[in-house]
Amino acid sequence: MKIGVIGVGKLGQDCAEVIAENGHEVSGYDINPFESDSITQVETIEELVQDKDYVFVSVPTPHDPAYDGSTPAMHLEPKDFNYDIATSVIAEANKYMNDSQSIILISTVMPGTIRKQIIPLVTNTKFVYNPYLIAMGTIRWDMVNPEMIMVGTEDGSETGLASELKSFYDSFMENNPRTIVGTWEEIETMKIFYNTFISTKVVLTNMVMDVALKVGNINVDIVTEALAGCTQRINGSQYMTAGMPDGGSCHPRDNIAMRWLAQEYDLGYDLFSAVMTAREVQAKNMADAVVLQAQAHNMQCIIVGKAYKVDVGYEHGSGSILVGHYIEEQGVELHYYDTNTGDLYQSDVPAVYLMAHNFGKISEKNTTSSVIIPDGSVVIDPWRQYQNENCTVIHFGNTRINDTQNKIQ
Repeated sequence: MKIGVIGVGKLGQDCAEVIAENGHEVSGYDINPFESDSITQVETIEELVQDKDYVFVSVPTPHDPAYDGSTPAMHLEPKDFNYDIATSVIAEANKYMNDSQSIILISTVMPGTIRKQIIPLVTNTKFVYNPYLIAMGTIRWDMVNPEMIMVGTEDGSETGLASELKSFYDSFMENNPRTIVGTWEEIETMKIFYNTFISTKVVLTNMVMDVALKVGNINVDIVTEALAGCTQRINGSQYMTAGMPDGGSCHPRDNIAMRWLAQEYDLGYDLFSAVMTAREVQAKNMADAVVLQAQAHNMQCIIVGKAYKVDVGYEHGSGSILVGHYIEEQGVELHYYDTNTGDLYQSDVPAVYLMAHNFGKISEKNTTSSVIIPDGSVVIDPWRQYQNENCTVIHFGNTRINDTQNKIQ
């Protein structure tokens, strides 16, 4: 294929050369001259895009220099990235391209940026958001052995350009990676949270070292190596479905107690306060969504699932009860339905239901399906599993533009 690359710098040059070395014809443009045995250097973006199948944009989306992490930045006002370079080169490329070509942006942007700031500039050609999971120092290896390939389209469609792009990568990928196709917003979010999950993991791991230094009689490697071997929960796929707040007799109280430890041993920061604050704010946000529907339709609220998870009777640390607290705080009538806790309230009239337990989770003790939901009710499902044509069903957390049923009215 004929490939153009705008931004042949620290990231772009290695990526472009890998593509060229695997049989594709690659030209590059950068404001700074570069040397390469496999890439043809051109002088203008107009020249670069001529007759190209794909034009990759790998320019920087920089933060203010004061926010790079090498100096303290938390006291500074939060800022978005700067997209001036990306928007200018995309607008320029678009002038000279047509609908048989495609612009592919690989630079990192914050969720919502593509639709708001980039797409209005792309009027003559096709566009895909395709950020890379690449680390400096291992660019070439990461390029052909990615953990996954992320492809963002307007509506998350896996056909057309997304399918073509997958075939393009298949031509030189070595590890047969999975390809994830989503909306622009989903891929933007996927990329930024991939990075922030790593940051959080590093912070937590380094905190074990801080505790070891402060408390004493702790070899940090004994602790972290033990945790690193935990593949069922900590490093596995569990707890990676967005839904109700974390609960149980261990997780919330342990985080709350660790706030004390951070103060007692003067660690200098309190990560756990932020975690628990987020948990409570998330619970209140969900409660507000329930209350909004209850007040709009003059209905009572029923939470399906009172225990802290689907197949037990324990209420300690229940996220359901926490959400219920915020619902009742706003003066809305609230009831629970959970056979495992003995709460068997059933309504004869339409109501607002919060499916606090995952309706789709298969378990002998999952009695979620036994609740009788009257026609005309509003059902808010944070697990995005429940279906009922006779009710208004809101799959909480799914805000795709084309999924109108999920919009909270």
